Parts: sequence; C-alpha cells; structure tokens
Amino acid sequence: MYEDIYKDLLDKLAYGHNSVLLTFMDPVDKKSGNIKKKIVLTENNIKENLNSIDNKETLIEKIFFTLESGYPEFIDNENGELILIEPYFPKPRLIIFGGGHIASPLSEFGDKVGFSVVVVDDRPFFANSNRFPKASQVICDSFENAFETIKPHKSDFIVIVTRGHKYDGLCLRKSLGYDLKYVGMIGSKRRVKGVMDQLLSEGFSQEQLDRVNSPIGLHIGAVTPEEIAVSIIAEVISFRRKGKSSNFIKKSNWPEFDPDVIEEMTKTEDPKALVTITSSKGSVPRKAGAKMIVWYDGRTMGSIGGGCSEGGIINIARDVILNKGYATEHVDMTGEVAESEGMVCGGTMEVLIESF
Repeated sequence: MYEDIYKDLLDKLAYGHNSVLLTFMDPVDKKSGNIKKKIVLTENNIKENLNSIDNKETLIEKIFFTLESGYPEFIDNENGELILIEPYFPKPRLIIFGGGHIASPLSEFGDKVGFSVVVVDDRPFFANSNRFPKASQVICDSFENAFETIKPHKSDFIVIVTRGHKYDGLCLRKSLGYDLKYVGMIGSKRRVKGVMDQLLSEGFSQEQLDRVNSPIGLHIGAVTPEEIAVSIIAEVISFRRKGKSSNFIKKSNWPEFDPDVIEEMTKTEDPKALVTITSSKGSVPRKAGAKMIVWYDGRTMGSIGGGCSEGGIINIARDVILNKGYATEHVDMTGEVAESEGMVCGGTMEVLIESF
C-alpha cells in the first residue's frame, strides 16, 4: 500500500537529501487507530508541500526541530489527527583525499562504523578497488576534478591525507567552498600553520578556517598508520554523533536508520508489521528511530533490541497484522522488570506498530 512512499524516501536519500516521513494517524483510543496517509518531504520543500495541512505552522516548526535533533516526534493536530514525524538522513559519506598508508585502514574502519567510503588519488597504484575493497567508490583522477565528480553535500565528512603540502592546500581550498559536516587535514602543527596563513592571505575568513580540524584526529599519541586512522575515525564519529559547538558545528544526533528494513518496505508480499521505536529513555539497546519488520509466521528483519521485550512486541505485532491499523506500546526495562527478564538494560521505550 505504501511501497511507493518508501521507494520515494530511498530515492531522496540516494540524492543526498535530508528527509522526513510524515505518518498521519486517526486514533480510535489512546493506544490504537488507523493509518490515513504517509508523505515524504525533503528539508528543501517542506513549506510548499504542506499548504493543505491543518495547523501548518506548528507542524513545520516541529519538522525542522526533528531534522535538527535527529529524533522522531509526535504532534497532535487540531483536527484530531496524530502525526508522526520521522527524520531520515542519507548514509554519510567519508571522503578520503589521498590513497596512502593511512587511507587504507581508515577506509576499512569507516566502512565498519557505517560510512559510505569514497577514496580519491591521482595515482593508479594508490587508487584502485584491490587496495580499497571496503570503499563504495574509488576515484583515480586529479583532486580538483574529483570534487566535480563527488559533488560534496552537507552530510559529508572529508578527510585530507594527501602526499604533500601542495595537494593538501588544494583539497582544503575546494572543501571550504562547501557546507560539510566535517573537514579534517593531516599535518604537523608547523605545516598546518603554514597552510592556514596562506589561506588567510588569499582571503579565506578565520571563521572558515576554524571549521577545519587540523592537525586531524583525537590526541591519543598515535604513531602507526593504523593508530592514526583510529584517532581520525574516532574524531569523525564524535562529530557524527555529538557535533562540536566550539567549531561552529551544531550538536545533532544522527538518526537510527535500518536501510535493509526500508528497502524491504518497498516490496509487495505477505502482510507484515513495521515496528518503530518512537522514543527511548535510559540505557536501552536501540534508540529512537530503530525499526523491525514482523511477519505473521514469526519471521523478522531488523531489531529493536532483542530479548524478552522484543519477543513480546513480536507477539503484539502479529495481532496488529490481523486487526490492521496501528498500535502503540510502552516497553519498560527498568528495575525489577529488567532483572526478571534477564535484560542488562535499564530504560524505557515507546514503540509504534503499523500493519501493512
């Protein structure tokens, strides 16, 4: 029924657009009701696509808040509707300029922690898929031309680890022309100062340069290429999850996103239920936004954390498949409840279960 909606969502994410999925619900009681419709919007076309919606200004304000926080939000509309706003961000790209010794382990680590890795070098020996098997894309071209191929966008993380001062400066100049989530450049303090002084003399502002993380990486005393790669990916993760207000990067949470689950929602097959964590508190295994599909025969895809609590939700989901519509459930894993279930967590989750 909503297969095309989820296809549209995946298409928008593939083009690098931060997006929201709006689910309009008609409550029957406090815990259940019917799904009326779903809408997918990008952050660039929100206002012009909500003209016919009641309480539009409040909804728009809440949508932008959700895109900023990275967490799903509910809103009670004036006409009695309940609207779920879910933020979706593209899979972040880790773009590595330079294919040397640091780039090899960095590419592997980036892939392991959920980045789509792009490696750029102008030397065929250093820019090939055999050297970077975990990279989604390996570009053998001049660094300058590569920017036109890549077309960086605001969810990208750029790491500059080229073979020399000249190429570092070139990549940094180009990077400063884009609104990026993160940009870092390798180099000693002396070398970095030289590059920064040169860029200041060329007319770049101090505010632009303050966005650059250089020398790159967390200070852990790294020496080997692998250790340096660890320090870099740790800093990148920090920016992805927390931001860095001192460098003018707003703090934001990257939404939980299960691409395989969303891909499965584009398929027409046996009836199923989509389970979504809409909010969470305390120590829980999955955060708000995590999803799981449940089929009536007991098959599942994805997870909201496992354990007895997930098992209980699976049983409820099978009832929702039969009854249609949606249901909400409160999952409590605190205190004695968590202990009796053998759970190591100690938080709570609110869960939405939708029938498809």
